[in-house]
Amino acid sequence: MKDIETRADIDDLMNRFYARAMTDEIIGCIFKTAKLDLKHHLPVIGDFWETLLFGTGDYQRHGRNPLQVHAELNLKTPLAFEHFERWLEIFGETVDETFSGDRADFIKLRANAIANRMLEYVSRASGELF
Repeated sequence: MKDIETRADIDDLMNRFYARAMTDEIIGCIFKTAKLDLKHHLPVIGDFWETLLFGTGDYQRHGRNPLQVHAELNLKTPLAFEHFERWLEIFGETVDETFSGDRADFIKLRANAIANRMLEYVSRASGELF
């Protein structure tokens, strides 16, 4: 298997990940509540991961704070540890199905750190501590 080398690789990964996550019995309902529009979201999330993996800086043009976006979602549907755990499980499996290498390892590591930070953020915003 090859490593994540291009934006096309990121786009492929995101397409496969969201196809699984949005239909998952544990977290799929969150995407429905969020009314996630993949046509709009996939280029944005692609820019996010491309910025982290390749240092493009493209994500900044969206003017979004991922922590704030998820805190707002948490007001609509409470996000729990189990949701982040399942998100990470699906994400890691999706990466491992196609990619292997330093960037593949890095994207999983960053996803874990981001999920932990988001869980902490939404927990504090809602007054719950895990």
